[in-house]
Amino acid sequence: MIKLGAFDFDSTLMDGETIDILADSYGVGDEVSKITASAMRGEIDFFEALNKRVALLKGMSEKKVIDICQNLIYMNGAKELIKELKSRGVTVVVFSGGFRYATSYAKNILGFDADFSNILHAKDNVLTGLVGGDMMFGFSKGDMLGRIQNLLNISKDETMAVGDGANDLSMFALANTKVAFCAKEILKESADIIINEKNLANILTHI
Repeated sequence: MIKLGAFDFDSTLMDGETIDILADSYGVGDEVSKITASAMRGEIDFFEALNKRVALLKGMSEKKVIDICQNLIYMNGAKELIKELKSRGVTVVVFSGGFRYATSYAKNILGFDADFSNILHAKDNVLTGLVGGDMMFGFSKGDMLGRIQNLLNISKDETMAVGDGANDLSMFALANTKVAFCAKEILKESADIIINEKNLANILTHI
């Protein structure tokens, strides 16, 4: 029985990549999306890719960032899936290599229990191009998942992980229910449930 559900945010609970959307609005979309795609395929180190992309946002208005992050489009079925998991007594957490501006806002809308993500550093109401936070490395999701499992006394057998990219592999290693959602091939290879349609509620037919 699943007691803990760990979800990626960008391109999983949210339809798209927050950093790509921010970059598009700031005129650096092509540069950033190339780095994002390469990182999600596992071709370059996540930490290095994150820092390179955030550096390109230097000078962007913090107000504009907040506005964009509070108007993201959530994935079909996200609310329904989380509501059903919660009704079954499942603790739902979100691990995102993206940003707190987006995940903390989404928490109240989608209904998950906690979010762990990164923080865009701002000074004088503009981004400095620096970033810090909970999910800076390729191993961060698995590292945090392991700590939460220990804290809640929940086993690998009782854990489901849902994601789409290479930086979700670390949490797959600690979950016996591994869901690749509209995912890159590198993640599908490690999954036992593969959902190719953009509707998270489809997961419910498998669990």
